Amino acid sequence: MAFTVVIPARYQSSRFPGKPLVDIKGKPMIQHVVERAQEAGASAVIVATDDNRIASVAGEFAEVVMTDTAHTSGTERIAEVVRTKGIADEEIVVNVQGDEPFVPADNIKQVAENLAASESWQMSTLCTELHSPADVLNPNVVKVVASASGRAMYFSRSAIPFARDTMMAEPVSVDPTLYRRHIGLYAYRAQYIKQYVSYQPSALEHIESLEQLRALWYDDAIHVALAKCPPPVGIDTPEDLATLLTSLNAT
Repeated sequence: MAFTVVIPARYQSSRFPGKPLVDIKGKPMIQHVVERAQEAGASAVIVATDDNRIASVAGEFAEVVMTDTAHTSGTERIAEVVRTKGIADEEIVVNVQGDEPFVPADNIKQVAENLAASESWQMSTLCTELHSPADVLNPNVVKVVASASGRAMYFSRSAIPFARDTMMAEPVSVDPTLYRRHIGLYAYRAQYIKQYVSYQPSALEHIESLEQLRALWYDDAIHVALAKCPPPVGIDTPEDLATLLTSLNAT
């Protein structure tokens, strides 16, 4: 099955400027992401950036497409790549975040295969189990609720579902096994990417700061499945990177 991986990569980050270029075991972070996409069997791997520093480094090991600095989301950046490269409408495109240097290649392949399995889904994504009450209550851990068929019902930074009988009395009593953490890995067909960016942004996505809520607002179907391989946590801050490097050095 042919699919293209596009890796949106920004230099400016309020919490971690220059993140895609930080060194991890002798390689820039963005190179690790590219290598995971290649291991997944992608027919093409493209780094989408608006920064010449990232383009200069990434150009040594991947195709680079320069994109507009005005984009406010990774999906908008990918839509420009689709237009620039003339990617066919039916081509499956996987959005792999540039701060996931050790995203399992199996998960990249899985999300593409899940979308390819049915024409009824506009997008596909993954989730994983939660094990800590603290993660359930952490707004930086995005939760997802899906139907019996695997269709996403809602994504939120809040604890959903809300266990009324226990959490109203004591929030930390929450049972984490009832919850699923959303993994920010998406597959869509190129035609749908163009459709998505044509929509007016919704109030929900602004309230939660979650761009996938735009798709739900317009009644588009997002397939959610448990990831084959539980992924490591993404790197949002220098402290996250330090924790990751410590764990790598310990193994």
